Amino acid sequence: MIQSKHITFFVLTVTVLLFFNCNDKTKQQKGPAEVSETIEWLDEALLDTVQKQTINYFWDGAEPNSGLARERLHMDDVYPTSPKNTVTTGGSGFGLMAILVGIERGFIQRGEALDRYLKIVDFLEKADRFHGAWPHWLDGETGKVYPFSKKDNGGDLVETAFLIQGLLTVAEYFKNGNEEEQQLVSKIDELWKEVEWDWYTKNGEDVLYWHWSPEFGWEMDFPVGGYNECLIMYVLAASSPTHPISKSVYEKGWAKDGAIVSDETYYNEDLVLNYYEHSDAKIGPLFWAHYSYLGLNPKGLSDQYADYWKLTQNHAKIHYKYAVDNPKNFKGYGDSLWGLTSSYSVKGYKGHRPGNDLGVISPTAALSSFPYTPKESMDMLANLYKNHDSLIGKYGPYDAFSFEHNWYNPRYLAIDQGPIPVMIENYRTGLLWNLFMKNKDVHAGLDKLGFKYEKKG
Repeated sequence: MIQSKHITFFVLTVTVLLFFNCNDKTKQQKGPAEVSETIEWLDEALLDTVQKQTINYFWDGAEPNSGLARERLHMDDVYPTSPKNTVTTGGSGFGLMAILVGIERGFIQRGEALDRYLKIVDFLEKADRFHGAWPHWLDGETGKVYPFSKKDNGGDLVETAFLIQGLLTVAEYFKNGNEEEQQLVSKIDELWKEVEWDWYTKNGEDVLYWHWSPEFGWEMDFPVGGYNECLIMYVLAASSPTHPISKSVYEKGWAKDGAIVSDETYYNEDLVLNYYEHSDAKIGPLFWAHYSYLGLNPKGLSDQYADYWKLTQNHAKIHYKYAVDNPKNFKGYGDSLWGLTSSYSVKGYKGHRPGNDLGVISPTAALSSFPYTPKESMDMLANLYKNHDSLIGKYGPYDAFSFEHNWYNPRYLAIDQGPIPVMIENYRTGLLWNLFMKNKDVHAGLDKLGFKYEKKG
C-alpha cells in the first residue's frame, strides 16, 4: 500500500470542510495574515492528497505481473473495450514519473520503488517491440501486443516517446545511486538506445510516422506534423545516440517549413502555433499542453517557431476563459469548474475542446495545468473536493463528468490520471523538469534542433 506522509484523506476532508464552512464570526477572529497562512496550509494539504490518490493509480492499481499502468481502471468492474490486464505504454511512462513524486513526497519507499522499476524494465525488455518501439497496448500477463485497432498492432512511436520520457527521467533520478540502482539505469539506457527512431521516417522521408506493423506495414499512414501532443517524440528522435533523425525531419515534417507558426489570437491570447492545420477550430484539447511537457520544461524553452512557455500557458488560459465565457451555456461551467480535453464522455471517448464542447468536464485538464494557471487550477481542485466529493474515488477525481447531462462514471484512464501528480509536482518543485532536463542526450537533441533552454546538470 502507498504510504501516508502527511495527514490522511479523512482528516484532510474534515479539516477542509470545517474551514470552508466556518461562520463569519470565526473568520473575523482571524487576522489577514492568519487567514492567508491557513489557506496556504490547506492548499498544500489538498495538493498532497490529490497527488497521493493519483499516484496510487500507478502503485496499488498497477497491473500486477508487469508493474505497468493498466490502460483503464473501472470501479464498476465493467470493461467493454479491452481486458483489465491491458497495459498502456504511454500512460506507463507518465506513471514512472508519478512514482518518483511518490518517493519524494514520502508516499513510497525508495527501495520498494526500485523493485517496481526493475520489474517494469525487465518486462519491457521481453515485451513485443517493433524496430525498438513498443505498441500502444500490451497484454500485461504475456508482453504480447494487444491491438489498439485492427491495423494498429505494431510499433507506436508516440506512445514509445511518452514511455521513454518517463524512463529517462527515472534514470536521472537513480544515476548516482547504489549498485542495484546503477543496474536499473544501465537497463534503461539499453532500451533507449534500441529505439529505431530513424526507421519511422518510412525510408528516409522528412517526417516521423506514428505507426508501423509487421503485418500491415505503413498502412496506418499517419505522418506526424503540425502542432499537437507529439513534440517530445521529435525531441527524443533528434536526441537518440544510436538512431537519430536529422534536423530537416523536424523542420519539414513537424514544423511544415514554418507553416506551424500562427499569428492568430483567441480570447485575447496569442495562439503561437497552429493547432489544426485543416480546420476552423483554433485550439486543441488541453492534454496537448501536458504530455510532451511532463519532463520537457517549457519555461525558457524556445526555437525559431515558438516560445513554449507562452504557448502552453496561453493554451490553459484560453480554456479557462472559454469556460468562464461559457458560450453554449452549459450547466456548471465557470471560474472554478473548467477544463476540456480528450477523455471519457457521455457516449464513448471524445476529444473535448472549444469547437467540440459537449458539456463534459475532464478534471485532468485543469489539474494538470497547475504550472500554467495555479490560481485557476487550485479553484477547480478546491471546488471538486469541497462541493463534489461524489466525483472523487480511490484514485482521485474520476475521469470526466457532466452537470449538463447529469452524468459521470466511476472510471479512470492512465493517460488522464498520470499527468495530474506530475504536473502538480512540476508546479510545486520542478522535480520532473529538473531531472529530465539534465539528460545529456536530450541536450544534444535540443541543440541539434536549435532550441534555447536552461541546461540542468
